[in-house]
Amino acid sequence: MSDHVTTLTVAAVLVAAVGTLAAGAYAGRGARSTSDFLVASRSIGSGWNAAAIAGEYLSAASFLGVAGLVAKYGADALWYPIGFTAGYLALLLFVSAPLRRSGAYTVPDFAEFRLASKRARKATMVVVVGICVLYLVPQLQGAGLALDILLGLPPWIGVVGVGLLVIVNVVGGGMRSVTFAQAVQYWLKLTAVAVPALALSMLFLHHDSDLGEPLPPRVDVATTVSVDRTVSVTVADPTGVRINGAPAEVGTVTVERGSTVTLAKDAATPVVSDAPQTGAQWAASGGGLGGDHPLYQVLSLMVATFLGAVGLPHVLVRFYTNTDGRAARRTALNVIAALSVFYLFPTVLGALARVWTPQVLTTGNTDAAVLLLPTAAMPGVWGTLLGALVAAGAIAAFLATSSGLLVSIAGVMSTDLLPAGVRSFRICALVGGLIPIGLALGAGTLDLSRSVGLVFAVSAATFCPLLLLGIWWRGLTAAGAIAGLVVGGIASAAAVALVVSGVVDDDVAGGWPTAIVDYPAAVTVPLTFVVMIAVSMATRSSRPPGVAGIFAAMHVPERLGLGVERTP
Repeated sequence: MSDHVTTLTVAAVLVAAVGTLAAGAYAGRGARSTSDFLVASRSIGSGWNAAAIAGEYLSAASFLGVAGLVAKYGADALWYPIGFTAGYLALLLFVSAPLRRSGAYTVPDFAEFRLASKRARKATMVVVVGICVLYLVPQLQGAGLALDILLGLPPWIGVVGVGLLVIVNVVGGGMRSVTFAQAVQYWLKLTAVAVPALALSMLFLHHDSDLGEPLPPRVDVATTVSVDRTVSVTVADPTGVRINGAPAEVGTVTVERGSTVTLAKDAATPVVSDAPQTGAQWAASGGGLGGDHPLYQVLSLMVATFLGAVGLPHVLVRFYTNTDGRAARRTALNVIAALSVFYLFPTVLGALARVWTPQVLTTGNTDAAVLLLPTAAMPGVWGTLLGALVAAGAIAAFLATSSGLLVSIAGVMSTDLLPAGVRSFRICALVGGLIPIGLALGAGTLDLSRSVGLVFAVSAATFCPLLLLGIWWRGLTAAGAIAGLVVGGIASAAAVALVVSGVVDDDVAGGWPTAIVDYPAAVTVPLTFVVMIAVSMATRSSRPPGVAGIFAAMHVPERLGLGVERTP
């Protein structure tokens, strides 16, 4: 990487990082009370709040992972951005306004309000921390990947650096500080993904390439690919392809970690074996996302992403910051619009990555595609400037989402484990930020969207049933809620552990066991609903008193005066 490219990239990363801290410090300068730190004193307008939600929701998985999966899997990968956006429709219709009218500060606070149970509150708190930690780990790993690719720094520097920046931002001003920074970061991320997508689309119109070719995409210049994990690749055309210096042969080849794949100019790129092998296969739907049972994969992914957004703690806490239930609904509607606009551009960049950075298909590490694409497509000053803009957007993505997650962790820990107060919030933010840093340094890695998709599966199998049943079914009991959280949480967390550890592998198990573990939501979500309903019916005598009043508070418009405002 040339010196001027490195200098611009460093400058962009620093501007994004320092700008985040400055915006947070400016907004958090008046944060004094516990309400300021937890829900910004419920004073955030719907437009500003929607930008902040979109800013924290558009994580590393959205900024880098969606484009990478589109580049690798094609049409079927579009279900990721569709699901990430459509989940807010369920929030808009069924959750946002009643949740705000409950007067709760956190999801555990809502559980206690609805079920009149301290044990339900504690169980919910454990799930909140678990989901947020699982979500934080891929954000920090994505930061390490980005700085490794952009600046050649060891990945641990990105993990530790971004982790510490997030801790400083959250400790400084809590929700009030984070909200302003995340709203600004949404517009930065939108600019950082839209400008390159539009510029490269114009360039593509004058490029002699067909994304639906009958062979894998070809490299425009001689390229050397370093393989950092053992992969199985398929060589369709061996002309100009050398693996560790030896000519490649047609067929499936296992390339060991540490190997080098050399591609001559115009050579067809070897493609990881679980991805579509030709342009035509890539452009067609129905191939799934690697492995067996593609229809099940897609259906389960839809369940996870559609319903997972309903239960994400760092998203739910945002609706507590609105002034009332009507504002919460407007916020959800504005978020749908903001996400719909954003996700157009990573999809375009994913398709264009097959033209200018097809070498990522050889390693399967397609998260790098967006970072490599500008300079690969436009060598020179314009590509360098676009690359620096993308770098700033990537850092903003890591910081925004990680900050929201840490606010959720600190919020529930400080109100459930320690005496409520600003000091407790800051202590919990420090502890809650250091633990994911350690896990990110030691955990294995997956594609970012795959990692986040698994977290959505955990959320869908725990908090989605709790909220939908708690808001709309009077029969839910504390015992039913706890049983469902335990069953859904253990089942989905076990799937995450098996995938991340590599215990379940297509080459070893294959078939339905691997498909269900890789995409568990289609099994775990119905299971949780059944458990919650069955146990609640068996324990109907333990329903909390005053359920009618609780439902009135959640569902009757604020102007009638039946709403609740609770104190942390």
